[in-house]
Amino acid sequence: MKIFCIGRNYAEHAKEMGSAAPDEPIIFMKPKSALVQGHTPFYYPEFTNDLHYEAELVVRVSKNGKYIQEKHASNYYNAITVGIDFTARDIQQELKEKGLPWEKAKAFDNSAAVGKFIDFTSAIDKKNINFSLAKNKEIVQKANSGTMIFSIDKIVANISNYFSINIGDLIFTGTPAGVGECLVGDLLQGYFEKELVLSLEIK
Repeated sequence: MKIFCIGRNYAEHAKEMGSAAPDEPIIFMKPKSALVQGHTPFYYPEFTNDLHYEAELVVRVSKNGKYIQEKHASNYYNAITVGIDFTARDIQQELKEKGLPWEKAKAFDNSAAVGKFIDFTSAIDKKNINFSLAKNKEIVQKANSGTMIFSIDKIVANISNYFSINIGDLIFTGTPAGVGECLVGDLLQGYFEKELVLSLEIK
């Protein structure tokens, strides 16, 4: 299983990070060990003092593929949820300043949390999905999939130009504005439309 992630896929998030909106999807990856297991608590990593949440829509790949055309991309995933791409922001900044890769800041163990998956049906308009993240019961991030710079189908097609996608792979489609710090004791809850699909406490 592979975890693909897309960076800067919402213009307002790119702006808050002081970056330009990209011309094509920015792809990075997390290893399988980054996935938070349902029976495992999430512990604040010892190597960072500035852990940030980044809520995202996550799709689950249901068919193996390579060099997929955008118009056929929807045949390759079958479920969606809300996830959190955890980022050690202080480590990321240090690595950026040195021009080094970001894996230590983005791909560490348990850096990818996903909620309960919802099967795609004709009732779900993938270009008009509302999702949000609450921290300690207060909404800190909210967005609509229609404001993505690159649509889900465009992301799937682009990834497949470089990597084979396989059944069970996950694709984090990018975070909107509102990313911020989380602390020990914080409760993070992800909502797909109005449905609570993810709940995670920082220990």
